[in-house]
Amino acid sequence: MTSVKEFRVDRAPTDDELGRGRFVFTDDYSVFDWGPMPDTIPEKGRSLCTMGADNFERLADNGVATHYRGVVAPEDAGEAAPAARDLAAVDGPPRQMAIDLTAVPELTHGEDGYEYDQFHAAAGDHYLVPLEIVFRNEVPVGSSLRSRKEPEDVGLDRPRWPDEAVSLPEPIVEFSTKFEEQDRYLDEAEAERIAGRADLDDLRETALAVNETITDRAAETGFVHEDGKIECLWVDGEVRVADVAGTFDENRFAYDGQELSKEVLRQFYKSYDPDWVAAVKDAKTLADAEGVADWKSFCEETPADLPADVRETASEMYAAGTNAYTGREWFEAPAIEDAVDAVRGL
Repeated sequence: MTSVKEFRVDRAPTDDELGRGRFVFTDDYSVFDWGPMPDTIPEKGRSLCTMGADNFERLADNGVATHYRGVVAPEDAGEAAPAARDLAAVDGPPRQMAIDLTAVPELTHGEDGYEYDQFHAAAGDHYLVPLEIVFRNEVPVGSSLRSRKEPEDVGLDRPRWPDEAVSLPEPIVEFSTKFEEQDRYLDEAEAERIAGRADLDDLRETALAVNETITDRAAETGFVHEDGKIECLWVDGEVRVADVAGTFDENRFAYDGQELSKEVLRQFYKSYDPDWVAAVKDAKTLADAEGVADWKSFCEETPADLPADVRETASEMYAAGTNAYTGREWFEAPAIEDAVDAVRGL
């Protein structure tokens, strides 16, 4: 389900009842859909868990249903079935998040492509919707929207995309695949088919509610919330937010005009290891042309480790950003302004 989080199952879900489990946020990172890269970023996992929990609790305050149950205090992390606590009740940054578990049927790939009918036939009264719901307030450099649409298509009165982020007149929502080897954006009809029993309008409204909550908090703390995505589960007719929301991996933020998100690492790799980036692109293209799901089998390059100073800058970006966004000093990290300046120098 994810390349940078591990699962702990405390009680498995059944066809008619949600289970209980935990996410364990590792310090792994992934760019260009590669999966875990060869090195790690210190404190990244705790940063994501803390920021994600903060957002889930804000969503609850705003009446948005989610699978979040709380976090696990660091001192309880080794217990077999640790208690779930509110974020305010733990003393240090958590690494584990307690969640409701839903069914995730296997998505098989046959001669005619991915078999979503079989996926939904295997689901009971609840399931993870096999979509990512993307919301956009701005179109930063690096956004896939720039390669798929012209500015006029999203309400902008300009002939071409500028070399900096541009604000949209209204947030837009798009749907992309979740479990396919290569993510692809979907038109309305295909998104509706893939969603199964989950209503597309409900998914869209949930995404906009999440976007509003995160955008408001970002503005309160000096950030600009550019875009993000959510995953959802469907249970007995209700859409609930799943996975995690509003972190530097799921969303793109800016501070004082500087991008602060996983996109920083994506852009760094384009100049630092261009041969690997090009090989990834070529492998995806070839796999798509041949109808093969496992594109990595076509990739003959592997990514290089990050330089030590870049790993440190990335670590400080996650930690300082979490401190500033949540309003609590969870980490010994530079002030957000200093962390931003370091990122700007990459």
